[in-house]
Amino acid sequence: MEKYSLYDASGNSFVIIQKNQKEDFSKLAIKLCQKNKTDGLIVVILANQKEQDLYGIDFTWLFYNLDGSTASMCGNGTRAVALYYNQKIKNKTDINFMSDVGIIKTKVDKNVVQTTMPPSKELKKPFKIDDKIWWMVDTGVPHMVTIVENINMFDKNLSKRLRDRYNTNVNFVQIKNKTTIYVRTFERGVEDETKACGTGMVASFLWLHKQNLVEDKIVVYPKSGEEITILLKNGIIHFQGAVTFVKNI
Repeated sequence: MEKYSLYDASGNSFVIIQKNQKEDFSKLAIKLCQKNKTDGLIVVILANQKEQDLYGIDFTWLFYNLDGSTASMCGNGTRAVALYYNQKIKNKTDINFMSDVGIIKTKVDKNVVQTTMPPSKELKKPFKIDDKIWWMVDTGVPHMVTIVENINMFDKNLSKRLRDRYNTNVNFVQIKNKTTIYVRTFERGVEDETKACGTGMVASFLWLHKQNLVEDKIVVYPKSGEEITILLKNGIIHFQGAVTFVKNI
């Protein structure tokens, strides 16, 4: 039986496994995620010497949601896989890997991992639905964001309708002050609210920052209650938080 590891990043749990080459692992993702009650499967394929020299990467990742669908990006997953590589493959601080959105750069400091997020792209100008103003942005995967007075105003039924209509993740964000926000996310592939969504937290930050409602550096609290730091520096977003190794199987 193949060995794999379980990691948790801000309430998102992942099965991480090493493979020799790319292929369709969707059925394996469904099987392992159901068995271990995790949010996704991350497949690590070590880089050969040519890839290391040409791209400066340590590996390529394949990311699967628990329903077997693929995702171009997962913020919390990038942090989990970086710590996995650091602990299970090679003890190094700066770890880079190839994804569908390009090269992801991470930095490991004990159990805290910082990811340099890919460039974002506005998908739709602000628009109104059900008396709420929404913004749509791609932060590696598409997200809708709206601001609410209280994070408990998160509406799961509305989120499901919007997810189906626009094929996007849906985020509700509350501003505590200019350096602290709360975010709750309905996520594609999970088809439910998740404990945390890294790309969703970044999308929420971007919408608020665009309106000068938050500073360049903030703390974000997702549903899990764990603390995430987002920093915008020289036009680049850095996404940082703790990662926990759960167990080997």
